[in-house]
Amino acid sequence: MNVALAFTIAVSGKGGTGKTTIAGLIIRLLSERTNKTILAIDADPNANLNEVLGVSFNKAVGDIREDLLKIKEQLSPEISKEEYLNYAVQQALTEAKHFDLLVMGRPEGPGCYCYVNSVLRKIVDRLSDKYDVVIMDAEAGLEHFSRRTTKDVDILLITTDPTSRGIMTAKRVKKLIQELHTKVRYLYVIANRTPPSLTPILKKEIEEAGLELIGTIPEDPKVLEYDLQGKPLVELPESSEAVRAVAQILQRLPLPFSI
Repeated sequence: MNVALAFTIAVSGKGGTGKTTIAGLIIRLLSERTNKTILAIDADPNANLNEVLGVSFNKAVGDIREDLLKIKEQLSPEISKEEYLNYAVQQALTEAKHFDLLVMGRPEGPGCYCYVNSVLRKIVDRLSDKYDVVIMDAEAGLEHFSRRTTKDVDILLITTDPTSRGIMTAKRVKKLIQELHTKVRYLYVIANRTPPSLTPILKKEIEEAGLELIGTIPEDPKVLEYDLQGKPLVELPESSEAVRAVAQILQRLPLPFSI
């Protein structure tokens, strides 16, 4: 019997490009406009997707890993490490009204993590495939690709700002994916905080880098206003330029369902 796997969208890019905001707005729009079950994964060690989504979390997967290394000798012989980790991950899952959230948390400290990481990846993969859609807010850099800890994705969105450095980062991500033979079905670039006058120039530069621009998001004063006031960005009004731009991008993506 074939098991349906979750459709996975990962949002990556260098720090400061607004990737977490974009990931949060994708989660909001898909939860509003579809009946799909959604798992949000915050895979950035600087975890703040929960703030964008307006929810809290108790524990990150990285903390669970550290806890196990501290107490592994005290575990009952009747409980395997995998059983302990599976239970702990389930407890760490934040259940919101329209989505669930799993925070991956901090990177590895000193010690041997090979076995624990392998089991955790298996557990997170099993958990992911209980949902229709997984939206991952990936690390700001390239570490998740170089360590091959990112689950194979259907759509990878690389966010950039309208700078040559942002475009070069996007180009390096694509090259690294090819070198590691990571399975990504579709790869697109989203240019954030882009003045309309720069869009044609930016599109040309991105295409010359061998990438495809799926859409641009203009500077939105509402995003800054909500951020300064500590309001969840998923509560931005429908009139928000950022919300409307992300909605248009979703319409262009090769999703296996309509929105």
